[in-house]
Amino acid sequence: MKTNYLFPNQFKIIGYAMLIPSAIIGVTILIKNYEPELFNLNVPAIFIDEVFGKQELLGMVNTNILNEIIGVLVILSLLFVAFSKEKQEDEYISKIRLESLVWAVYVNYAVLLLAILFVFGISFLWIMIFNMFTILLFFIIRFNWQIFNLKKSMQYDQ
Repeated sequence: MKTNYLFPNQFKIIGYAMLIPSAIIGVTILIKNYEPELFNLNVPAIFIDEVFGKQELLGMVNTNILNEIIGVLVILSLLFVAFSKEKQEDEYISKIRLESLVWAVYVNYAVLLLAILFVFGISFLWIMIFNMFTILLFFIIRFNWQIFNLKKSMQYDQ
């Protein structure tokens, strides 16, 4: 089956190689609230809204960009893992991929709805931050679980 929208299978290895260290570093940075001076830079911003300062539509802002770097690495690695071809990509794998993606969207928004109803304040902000990554995580978990079950059932059939 021709799937032009998927990365080659080798990207899955690259994705995991990027995901594991960037996720560990990201969680460590969040827990320890670590912001090394090396990453304090002036960067362009589309909208600047400082708490007791200026509000501008376009401009430069001085910030620590380590969180942004880690966030980009995690998202790219999750995309590589989630949307790389399997070694044997066929119509049934495509069906599992589609079903897993739909399931991940449903679960992700169910979690978000529960958070909107029952989580408030800064805790809600944390849930929104993690919500950027959970749809891909839910997809990867479900897709791999379904592939695992498929391979297991094929072994029983032989």
